[in-house]
Amino acid sequence: MGVGVSIFFLTLGAILRFAIEPDVFGESVHMDIIGLIFMIVGGIGVVLSIVLAPRRGHTSENRLMHRENNPPEV
Repeated sequence: MGVGVSIFFLTLGAILRFAIEPDVFGESVHMDIIGLIFMIVGGIGVVLSIVLAPRRGHTSENRLMHRENNPPEV
């Protein structure tokens, strides 16, 4: 999960937690709890993206290509 997706989950969670009344969909669905879960998942995603980002940058492979300029025989 990238930083953009994590911020999306944080934003969606904040909207569900603070902007929507908890009983919009009835008493069986608790939108404030679902919003809190989205905010936690988004926060964990942001932290993991920031912590793991430097490790991704140091992985590189050096490849040696060898080409011969001999044309194929006909």
